[in-house]
Amino acid sequence: MSQMTIGCALWTLGPTPTVSALARQMEVAAETGCASVQPWIVNVEYDPCILDPEVGSAADRREAVKIAASLGLSFSGFCAQLQGAVTWGGLEESEGLRWRIEKTKQALDTTAELGGNIVTTHAGVLPEDKSDPSYQILLGSVAEIAEHGEKTGVYFALETGQESPQALGDFIDEIGNPWLRVNYDPCNLLRFGSEAGTIQGVRILGDKIIHTHAKDWNPETMQATCGEGLVPWDGYIQALREIGYSGALAIEDETGNEDMIDSIGRSYKFLRACLND
Repeated sequence: MSQMTIGCALWTLGPTPTVSALARQMEVAAETGCASVQPWIVNVEYDPCILDPEVGSAADRREAVKIAASLGLSFSGFCAQLQGAVTWGGLEESEGLRWRIEKTKQALDTTAELGGNIVTTHAGVLPEDKSDPSYQILLGSVAEIAEHGEKTGVYFALETGQESPQALGDFIDEIGNPWLRVNYDPCNLLRFGSEAGTIQGVRILGDKIIHTHAKDWNPETMQATCGEGLVPWDGYIQALREIGYSGALAIEDETGNEDMIDSIGRSYKFLRACLND
């Protein structure tokens, strides 16, 4: 049986403009019991990121690696989430596209420098109609980035969003590069789909799934502490076991709770109990 581990998506704890801020977040994750962390790796206007080469130095990045090792943490992946004029990712938007492609490639390079091998992102909105010009733009953008990932030894993982798992899988198959994979977020699929689809999506995407986010969804309370929403965790984790997934369940807490550390701790305890069943 595959053995999944529990990690933490560090942006849950806020921005990381300095090495010390990143170190504190990694300390919280380690104290919670997490085996890995997923940091942000690109700078955005409102949230400077020390791991972005345009913000931090190579020495800063080496220090981050040392701190993680000293805490017994690995990097499950890194997040290179950019934004277009209209959509998260914007890899289907013409305006500013070349910059976003090159910036994502830079994130793959930085990930390799840090000893990681997975970069996740929402690439943009996948049109249902393949004749839509934005579909072709997205196809070309993602294919180019995946090709760069192949050269650097870093997987480019598209996060599940508003499209169906089948549509996402077909898109990846059309590109046909094994370095293009999936970051599976059950909360996103439940929010825009159904409980059955959240579980079935795992089986549809299968070994394309290389990383996951552990996040919950409750449309009434808007709370997302794992186990306190509507994500069908038992069926979801069983489906992951069936496909042989042995990667991280990276806690991504979007509750906005005043005590985020407590919320992450509750998520960790819940997920640990699920994995021990």
